Amino acid sequence: MRRSLYREDYMKRKNRLSVLLNSREMKAFSLYCSRYRIKNRSEFMRTTIMKAIISKFDEEHPTLWEEPSPTLFKQ
Repeated sequence: MRRSLYREDYMKRKNRLSVLLNSREMKAFSLYCSRYRIKNRSEFMRTTIMKAIISKFDEEHPTLWEEPSPTLFKQ
């Protein structure tokens, strides 16, 4: 029981992030949300932003060598 309380407290969102949109961006965002029946806009924005960040991290992960080493089977 104690462990689950710690995890719930650890996963609680305490930091706030504000995003400002111009009129055209807000109209497009509202249209997208209504068209695809998105009820929770904050969750949608959070998952979309985190997917973009994680995919960028995956693309730019550090490698041991800059260029791939040549192999015998590659021509």
